[in-house]
Amino acid sequence: MELANVIVATALRRAALNAWIPEGEGKWSLPIQFLPDGSGWVELMRLAPGVRLGLHRHTGEVHALTLAGERRLNDGRVVRAGDYIHEPAGNVDWWEATGDEELLVHVVVKGSVEYLGAHHSVLQRISTADRIADYRRHCAEVGVPPRDLT
Repeated sequence: MELANVIVATALRRAALNAWIPEGEGKWSLPIQFLPDGSGWVELMRLAPGVRLGLHRHTGEVHALTLAGERRLNDGRVVRAGDYIHEPAGNVDWWEATGDEELLVHVVVKGSVEYLGAHHSVLQRISTADRIADYRRHCAEVGVPPRDLT
């Protein structure tokens, strides 16, 4: 966990933030980089044990390195610190943070994330522009100027 703490501290400084961006009960994010031309983003994602990411689809590929904690994927696999997962474009899945400690994942997301409802209808689409807007809104709320993370 010591290396994970260094990574988090560095990412907070880079983003000019004192704390993570809250995204709902037990879920936080920390932007590292917004990719060129709105093609995706790189972030740290933190989830409390028991928090589940609902059914979602990625329009581009995703690379995820678990830095701390563990998560159970919808196919039953348990991913722990040091494990890497690649999700191809079009992948549909859900997963949840398990175990006793918070989950910390370094994620590279290409394209958008679409949260799905019945019959895979799109309930919400999150794009790079949305992630940038979330970061800028949070900076305004905490009174710090946003950095250029492109």
